This record gives sequence, C-alpha cells and structure tokens, in this order.
Amino acid sequence: MNPQTLAQIAPSSLTSWTGAPTLMGSAHQHDDLEVNLVAEGGSMLYLFGGSHLEVAPGSTVAFWAAVPHQLVANSATRAHWVYVPFSTFLGWGLPEDVVSRILSGTPLVSPPSTTLASDEAGFEHWAADLATDDPERHRIAMLEVEARIRRLALGEHERDAGQYTGGDPAVRLVLAMVRHIAEHFREAVTVSDVADAARLHPNYAMTQFRKVVRMTIGEYLAHFRLAEARRLLVTTDLRTNEVAAAAGFGSVSRFYAAFVAACGTPPAAFRREHRRAAPGPPGRTSRTPDHLPQQPESRVRR
Repeated sequence: MNPQTLAQIAPSSLTSWTGAPTLMGSAHQHDDLEVNLVAEGGSMLYLFGGSHLEVAPGSTVAFWAAVPHQLVANSATRAHWVYVPFSTFLGWGLPEDVVSRILSGTPLVSPPSTTLASDEAGFEHWAADLATDDPERHRIAMLEVEARIRRLALGEHERDAGQYTGGDPAVRLVLAMVRHIAEHFREAVTVSDVADAARLHPNYAMTQFRKVVRMTIGEYLAHFRLAEARRLLVTTDLRTNEVAAAAGFGSVSRFYAAFVAACGTPPAAFRREHRRAAPGPPGRTSRTPDHLPQQPESRVRR
C-alpha cells in the first residue's frame, strides 16, 4: 500500500499460500479474515492496531485484516496464510460474540500448546485443493477453513499481548503511539497528542513513526477510522453521518471521500453488499500483501 495515499482496497477472494515471511514495508489493510500458522523457525511480530501481535512457532492466529497491521520483525522460516473474503466470513453465521470480537480488532490466537496435530497438513491441503479447477475441492477447502475457525474460537486464547520486550527501541516508541491512536481515534487527535503518549517531541515522533510504519501519523489514524467505519456499517443501523461521527471523522464529506478512496465504493453500497452476505443481522448484537514471500512455495486463489 502506498503510504502517501489511502490506496484502494481491492476486492478479495479466497487465497492460500505457503512460504518464508518477509517484513512489510508499511502498514496495510484488506477486507479479509486473515489466518496465519507458523510452521518452522521462530516468531512473526506484527504491529496490529494499537498493540503488537506475536505469532509463535506452532501458533494459529485469525484476525480482521481491515485493522492496520504490519509485520515488523520475523524469525520464522516457513509459514502458512489463508485469506477468507469478508462476505464469506459474515456468511458463516458465527456466534455474535466471535464476530464482535474479531470485528472489534481482537484477534483469535491459539497458543502452541493448543495447536492441532492436523493444522499444518490442513493448510497444505487447502492450498492444493484451491490450486485445482474442481468446485467440489474448493467447497471442501472452504468448509474445512470454516470448521478450523469455529474450533479456534472455542479454544483457549492468549488474551494479553503484554509489553513488547524486543530490542528495537523505535518499535517500542511506535507501539506507544499506535496504542494511543487505538484508544483515542474517535476523538480529535493531534500529532502532539500522539507524541506525548511516547514522551517525544512531535517532530521526532513523526520521524520515528515514519521509520517503522512508513506512513504519517495522520494516514495511520485515517486507516484506523476507516476500519471502525466498516465495522459500524456492517454491525449497526447507524446512518452514514452517525457512522462518520462515531468513527472519528470531522465531517461527512471527509468521511465519504476517504471511504470511497480506500474501499472503491460508497458507504451505503458497502453496507448493502455485506449485509446481503450475512445470514442475519451480524451485530444486533487482491491485492498482494507486502509480506508475501517473493517466490512462494504455493499460492493459489479461487
């Protein structure tokens, strides 16, 4: 994603691949449920929303990728990914508390101790099935992915990310800043406010933020607000102007322009599309990502 603009988020499709992770040049977003499994080597560390998210060896994680995320440190040598289209995820009819947890930006993370013996083989089978032209194999793969997410939602989760203990001081500073953004994005937030959260001068804060995230504080804030707007459009009956205000946009016109630029469709059309995908009111209650391996062992798309 170009850090200078709110690049349009391309329509997604069911995607699976395997390979060696590479660090992401900037934070990005896409409207999918992203599922990761680290198969070999060490951990993958994401900046995810307002915190850090570590995917340990043998751990499975699922999160809504509309939340800004960026792989900033990695010692894994082999990992598996699956992207599930947002409309497909909503169409599964998962329990309301699970949908709310994911759309609120809380990932499902299973510790390595709860990993299923069949997990790695499952990811490999999904990639192989999706590489064929057989609709029945595609359907089987999707049903198995859904079943794995349902079981993941039932299991024990690592709930608290705790303090980042890595050695990169810039990442520690940026974590303090993105945590402040995550907690206050609905309000009027200034660069000085974000810098104060890390006890930095605003100019130095902007330099450190760009060094790690490769976009400005204002651009990252806009990404966060857009993720919240998409969540509200799908899970509530708020009118467009109410969504704009609740997500932290200062005006409806600014919200509309940012939403169309990022998602390629007006807010009302986005709501209609994804409400059709859901089996009932869910909350009454591609583009190639930067961290793909350059020559993946397997990558297929339905």
